Amino acid sequence: MNLLNFIEQFPDEESCMFKYKEVRDKVGVLCSVCESKDHYWKSDKWQYECKKCGKRTTLRSGTAMHGSRLSYRYWFIAMHLLTSTKKSFSALELQRQLGHNRYEPVWCMLHKLREVMGRRDGEYELSGVIELDDGFFTTIKPESEKDKPLKRGRGSQKKSKVLVMIESVPVEGQTTKNGKQRKVGHIKMVVVDDLKANTITQIVEANIANNTVIDSDNSNSYVKLKDIGMEHKPEIIPKEKVNEMLPWVHIAISNAKRLLLDIHHDVEPQYLQSYLNEFCYKYNRRYFGDKLFDRLLIACVSYKNEF
Repeated sequence: MNLLNFIEQFPDEESCMFKYKEVRDKVGVLCSVCESKDHYWKSDKWQYECKKCGKRTTLRSGTAMHGSRLSYRYWFIAMHLLTSTKKSFSALELQRQLGHNRYEPVWCMLHKLREVMGRRDGEYELSGVIELDDGFFTTIKPESEKDKPLKRGRGSQKKSKVLVMIESVPVEGQTTKNGKQRKVGHIKMVVVDDLKANTITQIVEANIANNTVIDSDNSNSYVKLKDIGMEHKPEIIPKEKVNEMLPWVHIAISNAKRLLLDIHHDVEPQYLQSYLNEFCYKYNRRYFGDKLFDRLLIACVSYKNEF
């Protein structure tokens, strides 16, 4: 939704609270004691009461807002800003927009929302034909490496390794409107500690459906993919044919790097996955339009935050 529609629908704290309750009523409430799903609503306390054991649950409990003291409207504004643009917002910029006097709660709120995005995407498997490759993202040098000389190339301490998987189905006899011979689908990006074959195989098995066709280069990182039932087609890819043979995976990596460079001065390696969660979540829902805010709100209600 655009800014005017957002202000019209959620002009105050009360309207945000009622919307949050409406969504939570649809998603359902699970009792933390007996795991019953049947509850009364205590309007005088703004809490749910379990019909079975009497345990009371607050409106925020068991959701992404669990333990947060920020107002509902702050959360709604953050969700609106994250979903209303293809880009993103830094915590410092959001703090300025909200006029909040502390940075840390706003920073935590954004990362909680990004974690929710990642958990929602984690429920789905990629299928069909998959382009598979690794990317190296620039991050801050870890504290444990501060006193060590900086390495060069792929082994640099300022490079974080990311495995990128993207659905990319060949289109026979025609091209897409972008001039590509493949039609792009959903994407996943996973930060990895190393590119060893066992590590890559475990991640692929967890995120890609069985009997899927995987296109990649002939890196040793992918030599065990056939052992888990994948139809793997490794090829030696010259640099001049990379955009032809693996077109979308490299576009996705470039776009993600540009997003981080535009919004954040520096990225700490332990938070890189959080930023990639947001990129993939919005990329996978690029055709949702005005519904993207509602989908994130449902995800926010559905998952208890672990950040």
